[in-house]
Amino acid sequence: MSGIPLAVLDLVPISSGSTATEALRNSIDLAQRTERFGYARYWFAEHHLNPGVAGTSPAVVLALTASATSTIRLGSGAVQLGHRTALSTVEEFGLVDALHPGRLDLGLGRSGGRPTERTDDAPPTTTPVIDGRTPNGLRIPPKFSSQRLLGSPRIALQRRLLQQPGAEAQDYGEQIDDILALLRGDYRSADGVEAHAIPGEGADVQVWILGSSGGQSAQVAGRGGLRFAANYHVSPATVLEATEAYHAAFQPSDVLDKPYVSVSADVVVAEDDATARDRATGYGLWVRSIRTAEGAIPFPTPEQARAHHWSDADRELVADRVDTQFVGSPARVADQLEQLQEATGADELLITTITHRHADRVRSYELLAEEWRRR
Repeated sequence: MSGIPLAVLDLVPISSGSTATEALRNSIDLAQRTERFGYARYWFAEHHLNPGVAGTSPAVVLALTASATSTIRLGSGAVQLGHRTALSTVEEFGLVDALHPGRLDLGLGRSGGRPTERTDDAPPTTTPVIDGRTPNGLRIPPKFSSQRLLGSPRIALQRRLLQQPGAEAQDYGEQIDDILALLRGDYRSADGVEAHAIPGEGADVQVWILGSSGGQSAQVAGRGGLRFAANYHVSPATVLEATEAYHAAFQPSDVLDKPYVSVSADVVVAEDDATARDRATGYGLWVRSIRTAEGAIPFPTPEQARAHHWSDADRELVADRVDTQFVGSPARVADQLEQLQEATGADELLITTITHRHADRVRSYELLAEEWRRR
């Protein structure tokens, strides 16, 4: 599998008993380490109002990390365009590119604005899923309904705090077109007025579209001939429809002559299965805090997680995420990643790992890289 690059997705997690300052320092250290381990790129996610996540501004964090690294590509996974403008996005990444040219990935997502795309009516995938598994054994769980999250007061407050009063999010496809035009330098308003983003115009950035389903994000990426990242780690139930919709919609562009897909996975690797399972113990409780709309809690210790009393409703709430986390020895996890790559046709894999101890997270990425190089 040496031809399939591995990349990193970092939420800048805060562990219980720790601080945002320590989390940021840990993320910069991890970027330096994974650069040495041979990972192809390092992306920062964008999340807000979460006590256990410090990655609120990908552009700021990647700017700090760019100064501490030299070769690994850095980017956003993803900028939430629902509460941003095309111009502000291009200018921010243009600023970083001015000092670190040719290293940036501008990953764009729909979150934070209009209601997220519905997938209930998505066409069936061509890959058969029988008893929750693809023919090669990849787990595809039932779909998780996000309606509870979307209707929560905390999500409503987040939207209100991130947007100007009375503001309305631009259509996602139009916003992507504006970003691309500003990067190229040929933007014109509806009445023909030019706009030039300085810095930003001509920036040597790779534009990616991130999506969790076969809806608008996959369609925009495909029709635009752009790179696409599908979220198995967030929405494992819809990863096949996302990648298939992107491939079906793809049209060659000046950027790509054929589709290019990255697929994400939650991973914890240790020297043996038992140690890996212990280090991953806090994951279910952490996912529960997100799924109940409380906001991601500081990542618990294994002891704190084991002390939680799990109801049947709790277990059902997180089952799809827990059941599709890849946890174990290097060989076991690499086998599972090979299944994911084969089932989705991924051109690269995006690895996200959270453990309570920073040293365990670093070791997980190191062990995986060593095993991947042997294959």
